[in-house]
Amino acid sequence: MRRLECLAAVHADLAGAAVVTNMGAVAAELHSLGHRETFFYLQHAMGLASSVGLGVALAQPDRKVVILDGDGSVLMNLGTLATLARHGPPNLSHVVFDNGVFLSSGGTPTPTADGVDLTAVARGTGIDSARTVATPDGFAAAVREDMAAGRFTFLLAKVEAVGPASFHMDLHLLENRFAFARALSAQPAR
Repeated sequence: MRRLECLAAVHADLAGAAVVTNMGAVAAELHSLGHRETFFYLQHAMGLASSVGLGVALAQPDRKVVILDGDGSVLMNLGTLATLARHGPPNLSHVVFDNGVFLSSGGTPTPTADGVDLTAVARGTGIDSARTVATPDGFAAAVREDMAAGRFTFLLAKVEAVGPASFHMDLHLLENRFAFARALSAQPAR
């Protein structure tokens, strides 16, 4: 399955949620489907989407927060899984797209290509909700279920190592930052 088809399947479901993406393909593909002020594309900060998403979830406990991450980014900050397990805010869902490569930086294989199982790692840190999906329908159903669960969730989606034709987004990084902050302060938490 492709990450873009997964994102398209749940784009409407993300309305009202604060969404934090990792750098590169996830950000570019989500943006290509239609930007929302509550979407924060964490460019140039590999491995930190989970940390920023956790901070937003803790600061706004009445708002649903979704982290859209990648295997390479999670591996760059593997300790974040233990932190997420420890705090586990019930309004947070962590979605990891595992394509087995560092796609945004040239396609070097990640350890997941050689058998590292991030779902098992997440479970090992105490994230009991951790699970893996490999079909678009399974992905969409799991995201919807996780967003409604009322507990911290971790979902890994096995996807092809295919990215966008361009990683360019017609959105200035600083404007995204300020618009995201304005949106979270102006919109009532749901």
